[in-house]
Amino acid sequence: MVRDLGPLVAAEASAEAHGDAVDSGDLEQSVWVRLLERLDAEGPPPDAAGWVAGAVRDEARRARSRSLREHPYPAEPAAGPAACPERAALVAERRRALRAAVARAPGRCRRLLTAMLAPDDPTYREIAGQLGISQGSLGPMRSRCLGCLRRMLATEVAAPAPWGKER
Repeated sequence: MVRDLGPLVAAEASAEAHGDAVDSGDLEQSVWVRLLERLDAEGPPPDAAGWVAGAVRDEARRARSRSLREHPYPAEPAAGPAACPERAALVAERRRALRAAVARAPGRCRRLLTAMLAPDDPTYREIAGQLGISQGSLGPMRSRCLGCLRRMLATEVAAPAPWGKER
């Protein structure tokens, strides 16, 4: 019966779901459940093709009326720190920990990291000009300073995953 009615149920469900906001797979599954319930209670329908067409229409109508009654949950609150006091406190604590670690960094690293964390988001050219170094040496120096900062923060922050690059 499944082999014989499968293509018909799929085609009817796809055709009925196309015009509505109903998923054809869900509609098809509802029809199969309804057929199993019928087989258990009354036996197979005499006109299986007609029964499938009617069942698909009925299930689509039910799905439409259900979608009109159901209302989705409201969207999650904004992800910004102002949306949640806990999140704002955590963000502020992370910033304080980062600024404290930058303040403890050695001289050149402290100057570079402070320049990189500036609120006006300077470019590499601006940072290099401010520090009086060449723009080409800024990348390697940044890498060394970030490694130093990682080591300093390792005791304050949870260890990275075992497959991470830094340990």
